[in-house]
Amino acid sequence: MSGAAGPLPDWDARTYDRVSEPQVAWAREVLGRLELRGDEAVLDAGCGSGRVTEMLVELVPHGRVVAVDGAESMVALARERLGSGVDVRHSDLLELTLEDPVDVVFSTAVFHHIHDHERLFERVRAALGRGGRVVAQCGGQGNIARFRAHADAVAAREPYATHLAGMGSPWNYASPAQTETRLAGAGFARARCWLEPRPIEIADPGEARAFMRTVLLNYHVERLPDGLAEGFVEDVAREVGQPLPVDYVRLNIEAQAS
Repeated sequence: MSGAAGPLPDWDARTYDRVSEPQVAWAREVLGRLELRGDEAVLDAGCGSGRVTEMLVELVPHGRVVAVDGAESMVALARERLGSGVDVRHSDLLELTLEDPVDVVFSTAVFHHIHDHERLFERVRAALGRGGRVVAQCGGQGNIARFRAHADAVAAREPYATHLAGMGSPWNYASPAQTETRLAGAGFARARCWLEPRPIEIADPGEARAFMRTVLLNYHVERLPDGLAEGFVEDVAREVGQPLPVDYVRLNIEAQAS
């Protein structure tokens, strides 16, 4: 998870690892679209805690996986999970350079944290050999729009407004058309992108607050003093209601390098 505008929170990796089952479930579906032989070199661009990387490794028993993330806590947990058999690196995706090209770039739940998609897709293209593919999914146009409206309403109130004013959106939720244009500009000959609504609900209040603090509001929490962060999460929870509804919209990306 890397490349966001401004300082990137180092995430609560162990809590994210525990509460990110929706993201892992979507990743399983994306893994099913890879259609791998089993001997490919694959880059996991934004590997997080390594839960999904672990599944990816099983798909290429005769290949190799390079797993990259920009958050030190995520890289540490991924290395702990995956062991020495997987090349896990700490790197911003916008600065990524590989010694040897890969056949496939795979990524889920990451690209929307990166504001400069033109640069991102240039680095992804540079990581691929001729004819290589990118298969990815991230938050897309309209993602968590209703949740964001509630969070913004709370952020506009004091005492939070003093710390959150001018924050802007920490995410880049692009449209399919924008993404296809950027991929073409980065040197991809064929690209297909589409949106998929994937709403979820979290019934347990404790899990809902952990999910909000770690996944949905982590950028806000990073900017707030310790004495206000928990209050902000609680106020957003009251604003949104229970069970916690999250109006996810996923942007699916498939492209082949020229």
